Amino acid sequence: MRDGLRVGALAAVLLGWSAIAPRLASKWNPLPQALFGAAVAAVARAPMGMRPPELWQGLRWGGAAAVPVVLAVAAGTRIPPVRAGMAARELPAPAARWLLLRIPLGTVWSEEVVYRAALGGAAARAFGDSRGRLFTAAVFGLSHIPDARAAGESVPLTVFVTGVAGWVFAWLYARSGSLAAPMLAHLTINEAGAVAALAVSR
Repeated sequence: MRDGLRVGALAAVLLGWSAIAPRLASKWNPLPQALFGAAVAAVARAPMGMRPPELWQGLRWGGAAAVPVVLAVAAGTRIPPVRAGMAARELPAPAARWLLLRIPLGTVWSEEVVYRAALGGAAARAFGDSRGRLFTAAVFGLSHIPDARAAGESVPLTVFVTGVAGWVFAWLYARSGSLAAPMLAHLTINEAGAVAALAVSR
């Protein structure tokens, strides 16, 4: 019971942060997100598996997940509606800061240590592995509501897609024993999508 309350409280904090972070990120991105992720991970004492041999296992699993992502994004740019949607996006500037700082630190690092390591670990202890993974995926999906509204995208679709992605990331973390696996997969998805959008817009 106590573990469940702690997980619920942590989820509420993360959802609250997801509503506040975009306002801070407009000027300071990726510093607030990176510091918040590090603070939550430190307080939760979340295991990350970022040392050998877990690290090598995580890199193998993450690399295996990254290959089909790159192929899928490349194929998607050939589909006219997808290409048109990419071309219509308003992309962050400068592009180098987006690719080298905002995505790796402001998105991938902060979200993986918070949702997979901290919340995922706590949810698994409270609800068991399977239900904990579903709970974490649902919270991860809901955390993207402010982003969807800001971008004018479908909120239900965004919650569903990011929730599914969150479940996959959590599975990679559990299967490999290292946060490197979901980090690499998450990084590949975001960076491949960003590079494709930049290429199409130009």
